[in-house]
Amino acid sequence: MNKPDKRDEVIQAALELIAEKGFHGAPMSMIAEKSGVAVGTIYRYFENKDVLINALYHELEEKILVSLRDGYSAGEPFRKRFLHVATALLRYFITHPIHFRYIEQYQHSPYGASLRRDRLLGKANIPSIFSELFAEGVAQQVLKDFPFIILFALAFGPLIALARDHILGFFVLDDVLITQIAEACWDGIKR
Repeated sequence: MNKPDKRDEVIQAALELIAEKGFHGAPMSMIAEKSGVAVGTIYRYFENKDVLINALYHELEEKILVSLRDGYSAGEPFRKRFLHVATALLRYFITHPIHFRYIEQYQHSPYGASLRRDRLLGKANIPSIFSELFAEGVAQQVLKDFPFIILFALAFGPLIALARDHILGFFVLDDVLITQIAEACWDGIKR
């Protein structure tokens, strides 16, 4: 059995600590201790904590996108593709609660605000399944003619809030509810 890569151990420790304690509550020394490496070892992989935080976010984002693209077909009708993305996103979040907690913190921090600003202003040049889907829906006049950020908030804001409440144990999302929620989100953005 192969020993996990030290970089992976650092990433996992950072994920767990930051999700639990926040960015400021998880100093590099604590991340090093939890990952079983010396603090100096972390700096071989990450120039500083900001680089570590951003790298971890991008790794999680890539995992989510892989999950969303699984079973996604550009040839399917638009509504079916939207429902696929919405249900896949909600399922990913509720089955990976630590990823969800990290992403939530990131999105509501200066790191996330900066990334969102760059993406919305077209500075990031990162294709997104969401922006591609919304651009197509608006062009085909299937979706309401709102700016991307409003469509995203109407479509995925409820999913995020409900994933949070499921993770907190306020209720349990099952397959039937997940499908119904995705349909309700669709109703909120369709023309």
